[in-house]
Amino acid sequence: MKNIFTENKTYYGFQDKEVSQTTLVELYEMVKNNATSFNCQPLRITFIKSKEGKERLDPFVLETNKEKTMQAPITAILAMDLSFYEDLPKNFPAMDVSFLFKDNPDFTYQTAFRNSSLQGGYFIKAAHALGLGTGPMSGFDNNGLDEEFFKGKNWKSNFLCNLGYGDEAQTRPRAPRYEFDDIVEIL
Repeated sequence: MKNIFTENKTYYGFQDKEVSQTTLVELYEMVKNNATSFNCQPLRITFIKSKEGKERLDPFVLETNKEKTMQAPITAILAMDLSFYEDLPKNFPAMDVSFLFKDNPDFTYQTAFRNSSLQGGYFIKAAHALGLGTGPMSGFDNNGLDEEFFKGKNWKSNFLCNLGYGDEAQTRPRAPRYEFDDIVEIL
């Protein structure tokens, strides 16, 4: 198996191969047990696999991302539940910290965004561990997408991630990365 931290890259095209529901369940099972602050778990995932689902998504994706998104076997909307704190008494039984969030929308949003992003990173690495290629992106209309897919829920989209079995023939070589000394300080 390729090293999931050194051999993967963003995929722009995918093989014509279905990703099974069993694989999606396994992907989530790998994501769910990773760390979040207060075990808050704000990540919510909507897997868009059907033609109808892709048609609903299409108007909200930037033109430069449309083709790859519409052709990907699956596009996952990785979202955050801004009501995550309501489950904290159950999810963080050590103490009830839900009072920190109840009347503090800025802190709630920051916590949900930070932790759903962290969970999104787990999602990408879990997909790689399962042999899937990923194409994460932020080029879409968050407000329009949220209205279309999350009406009546307190969910907000964080990012999209195309998902499937990567096709090297449709993907660029890995772009340069910074070296340790370029971006790291040790104080």
